[in-house]
Amino acid sequence: MNVGRIVASVKIENAIDLSKALTCDALVDTGASLMVLPSAWKERLGKLEFLTEIEVETATQERVAAEVCGPVRIQIEGFRAILNEVAFVDMKSERGEYEPLIGYIVLEQSLAGVDMISHRLVHLKHFDLKCLVDVAKIQPNRPSDQLDSHELRFNHPNKVAGLHLPQTKTSIYRD
Repeated sequence: MNVGRIVASVKIENAIDLSKALTCDALVDTGASLMVLPSAWKERLGKLEFLTEIEVETATQERVAAEVCGPVRIQIEGFRAILNEVAFVDMKSERGEYEPLIGYIVLEQSLAGVDMISHRLVHLKHFDLKCLVDVAKIQPNRPSDQLDSHELRFNHPNKVAGLHLPQTKTSIYRD
């Protein structure tokens, strides 16, 4: 057992063709955002829509290209299934094995929390929407439909402080 590492079994299916699927053990990585798979596995999920290419930074601070594709159905064993995207990255195999990653977006949508004391995933009872309350506090007198998302700043321990979002209009529900 590696102290500090949490590994979970994950099933990933092509959301259009459920016969195209894979199951693997993946490392929980709260520094990653998406489900990250090796490019070598891409064909196992069949035809997925290519959404975009992004630059990602690895744990070794190397910058590499990743292909974001979807839609896929992701289910961490014991947690709710979600529809999302995956990032395919050229990974180096160690002893013929790859190390896929479960990112924080997948964890949050699956209602899976990280218990760092017992090194396991735990069930969350609800989605955390506190960041939306903080957004509404930015400019309380300004109608929420006039806020540009690039003005939003998350004030939440699970978010990166000062995160800049793409410049699109965002709706925020307030009482």
